Amino acid sequence: MEGVNPKISRTLLDDGTLAPEYDPGLSWDELRFVYRHMVETRLLDERLTALQRQGRVGFHVGCLGEEAAILGSAFAMRPQDWIFPCYREFGAALMRGLPFQSFIDNMFGNDNDTVRGRQMPDHYTSRRAHWMSVSSPVGTQITQGVGFAWAARLRKEDLATLIYFGDGATSSNDFHSGMNFAGVFKAPSVLFCRNNGWAISVPTERQTASETFAQKGVAYGVPSVRVDGNDLFAVVFAVKSALARASAGGGPTLIEALTYRMGGHSTNDDPNAYRGSDALAAWVERDPLLRVRRYLERHGEWSERQEEELKQALLDRLRAAISIAEQAPRPRLESMFDDVYERRTWNLDEQRAELLARVDAAHGETPSHGAARGHGPVRRPSE
Repeated sequence: MEGVNPKISRTLLDDGTLAPEYDPGLSWDELRFVYRHMVETRLLDERLTALQRQGRVGFHVGCLGEEAAILGSAFAMRPQDWIFPCYREFGAALMRGLPFQSFIDNMFGNDNDTVRGRQMPDHYTSRRAHWMSVSSPVGTQITQGVGFAWAARLRKEDLATLIYFGDGATSSNDFHSGMNFAGVFKAPSVLFCRNNGWAISVPTERQTASETFAQKGVAYGVPSVRVDGNDLFAVVFAVKSALARASAGGGPTLIEALTYRMGGHSTNDDPNAYRGSDALAAWVERDPLLRVRRYLERHGEWSERQEEELKQALLDRLRAAISIAEQAPRPRLESMFDDVYERRTWNLDEQRAELLARVDAAHGETPSHGAARGHGPVRRPSE
């Protein structure tokens, strides 16, 4: 099939060696760095799910079993590149510079949350990490990410975009619009499809009649590859190759990373309702964390002591962050008028003052018209 390689690229072989043709050349320091973040991601998944069950946070979207696909792809990008996430990629955001406390504040939706509690938990953003805001509608990040990359190309900026989406998003309008636009305009984008077997409760075989998701790039003139999404080395190699092509002006690449969602779609989902209890058996030995750890230990670059020390340090850090987040105040009601525009407009100021006056009246206070709350007199355009 022209334009797509149906072969599933693998680097970490069963005998513990690396296939030279797909070896990304990671140093031991780099490999340990990514592995630590994979462990952090797994631990956060477990603890945040527990917090949701306790009623302390409202929601969590996990990535159990998909850590290599997520962390490996983000690691392969450069600092100047921008990430357009789906909603499972919190581990990659932390790896790229999203402050740990900011992430935990977002989970609690407190006044320190960068999105002021306006979004669901796991819906964060970080200019520092070059991380666009997570948005729940399926597939919308695809057109946004492609458009951002095209704009950068017009401005002759050396950057590319990594766009995450699941197999279910390939049925969205934005996938087809984004693919077509990227192909026509040679947008420097890496379109990364995590084929984890499920779109909530819809299995892959009911999502598409095509043999692969990668082949969907053919009609749009977008070269496509398939990669073992549980093989960290193969993911890094595939994304680095796609990034090099994009940076050289070659345009976009569609990557289908084959992995498996070992948990539910979210904490609001019970996967046992639609898949058999034996569904995970074939994936246990392909656990991405286990594969990387075995490789490191085989070469004397990791130990049980290091593993335990890492987990304890992560738990201590998490407990401290949760304590801070739970003690922080709720977002201020009037903050809903901030960040709508770069500067608040006169009509937003007017609405804000009216809201605060009503709140004061409801509490039996003299209306302040907002002056005591940090914003001055309302001025219409004509004043």
